[in-house]
Amino acid sequence: MTDAVWHALPIPALTLDPDDRILAINGPGEGFLNRSARVLAERNLPDLIDVEGGLANATSRVRRNGAPLTLHDTALRIGRAPALRCELHIAPLGEGTLILISPQDIAARLDRASTSRSAARSAIGMAEMLAHEIKNPLAGITGAAQLLGMNLSGEDLQMTDLIVAETRRIVKLLEQVEQFGNLQPPRRRAVNIHDVLDRARRSALVGFAAHTSIEEKYDPSLPPTLGDPDQLQQVFLNLLKNAAQVAPQDGKITIRTFYEAALRVRRPDGTHGDLPLQVEIVDDGPGIPPHVASNLFEPFVSGRENGTGLGLPLVAKILDEHEGWISVDSAPGRTVFRISLPRAPNDMKNDLQDIER
Repeated sequence: MTDAVWHALPIPALTLDPDDRILAINGPGEGFLNRSARVLAERNLPDLIDVEGGLANATSRVRRNGAPLTLHDTALRIGRAPALRCELHIAPLGEGTLILISPQDIAARLDRASTSRSAARSAIGMAEMLAHEIKNPLAGITGAAQLLGMNLSGEDLQMTDLIVAETRRIVKLLEQVEQFGNLQPPRRRAVNIHDVLDRARRSALVGFAAHTSIEEKYDPSLPPTLGDPDQLQQVFLNLLKNAAQVAPQDGKITIRTFYEAALRVRRPDGTHGDLPLQVEIVDDGPGIPPHVASNLFEPFVSGRENGTGLGLPLVAKILDEHEGWISVDSAPGRTVFRISLPRAPNDMKNDLQDIER
């Protein structure tokens, strides 16, 4: 296989020696394992990834039989990260093996993102129509209850106070719906994602996340993204708030950034876009309830009592307008929200450096 073909492969590819040590890895493979080829050279691959049935057993079988093997819909785990569903293609290559990894989760996440976008658009239209129509009569109900309460006492007064409190709560919810529908298009430019994350982290720690610790695991070499810094900060604040609300007292939230060159998406106009910049927000809470996990990014779906179910659809809408996407993996004790964003063009990156200087 020539170098040009090897590096043109759109999925992670590795060659191993007879002892399963890594001889070569392509760019998507480096992104998939989140390590450079230099760091991975001669590392034992079964020590790095955990595969159902054991990777060493599969490669040994391929070498022994001299025939390729495909592991369909198998769970693959890298370190402590959530397991991915993958197709593993293993073929003999001289005395060693060739491994191709095709993650299925990427397609599944993109399907969920597409569904979330459609749901968000429908909710926007509903928001614009209903908010105005409902808030006007609620104002009349509140005023009438307050007038009645002026001449009442005891349990009757408590009832009118309840009417006033509940109508005000509904008005507040409608204002959130209006915010969801009136979001301005992003003003995109080259943005240092770590600057945005730091602002969101500091704001969280002095407010809703004061009872937790927030750990940073940043890749300092990450290039700028193309985005609206204010809207991206809103995304991260929403996700940090969700994490803080489910985290135990003295719990920990982790913000991790890394580069994954293998991730590409197909835009509505038929062109392809790369989403190599990854941000993960990890909490140690109880996990997402199974009955809401599949519909988490749809409007008015919430796993918390008194939750409005608008925060995550708003996040999905903002990321859609940034040509990015969001996914979630959740289990008791570890929930990971992953945001994938495009990188800024080189000319915009130069502009950012000029501004920083």
